Amino acid sequence: MKNNGPSLYSIALIIVMLLSCKHGTHENNPVNITDSIQDSNNNMTNNTAYKSDYASVNGIRMYYEIHGSGKPLVLIHGGGSTIATAFGKILPLLACKHRVIAVELQAHGRTSDRDAPESFDQDADDVAALLHHLKINKADILGFSNGGQTAMKIAIRHPSIVNKLIAASAFYKRNGVPEQFWQGMANATFADMPQAYKDGFLAVNNNQDALLNMFNRDVQRMRTFTDWNDEELRSITAPTLLIAADKDVMLPEHTVAMHRLIPNSQLAIVPGGHGSYLGEITTLVNGEWNETYVTSLLENFLSE
Repeated sequence: MKNNGPSLYSIALIIVMLLSCKHGTHENNPVNITDSIQDSNNNMTNNTAYKSDYASVNGIRMYYEIHGSGKPLVLIHGGGSTIATAFGKILPLLACKHRVIAVELQAHGRTSDRDAPESFDQDADDVAALLHHLKINKADILGFSNGGQTAMKIAIRHPSIVNKLIAASAFYKRNGVPEQFWQGMANATFADMPQAYKDGFLAVNNNQDALLNMFNRDVQRMRTFTDWNDEELRSITAPTLLIAADKDVMLPEHTVAMHRLIPNSQLAIVPGGHGSYLGEITTLVNGEWNETYVTSLLENFLSE
């Protein structure tokens, strides 16, 4: 499966390292990637509170991390990813002002699988159950790619727990992405998954069978994806920011259409490709993330 842009599978796959609260500033405390998010120099910043644990929710053992303090902000990765691979560049910046709760979903990273296919509804219920476990009544939610679909489903199925919603590079209908995407997904093989994403998974869960299982789960969910009803988006009551790139997997027009449906929504189309504005690994230039300004855009929305 060849293409000239981001991998088709990269709709939900990322690997990155850690930045400090001040761009370009790093502490000199070497750590293992299996224990924390790292920066490109293999160092970890220690300027925010940190905790990791597991919670039993809806029949799975869900891994989560908490970074920083303040108002809770949940980060939801896309398919094939982990906390570090999805949000390693931006998480430390967000943790400067928020209590960031980053999760790993069913079959991803350190979280166990269940005897049922992945679904956005189930992922949404799992995140809601985790917040209940943590005794968090309301939180801001940020989901990227397939995590954006999960974030929207949380706002649809569990509106009372959502303060503000950020859906990044998400879609809700098959015609929201080019037909080539679906053709590529229909023929996707494990060999098509970028090695960087495989390495990111194995760094936190050194189990080849689990990695292959995650890949199969993710691909099957995309192959069987069906359109959502417009009424689902119209039912979202939380203030919402829809953000996508002008060369994203989904068409800019599709993100605009979502904006028209969600009543209390704002729209941002930024330059770049799928995930480049968050620091997605395949979009980095010499390992550097050049769109750090997006952090301010997100913070302005969350602080309104």
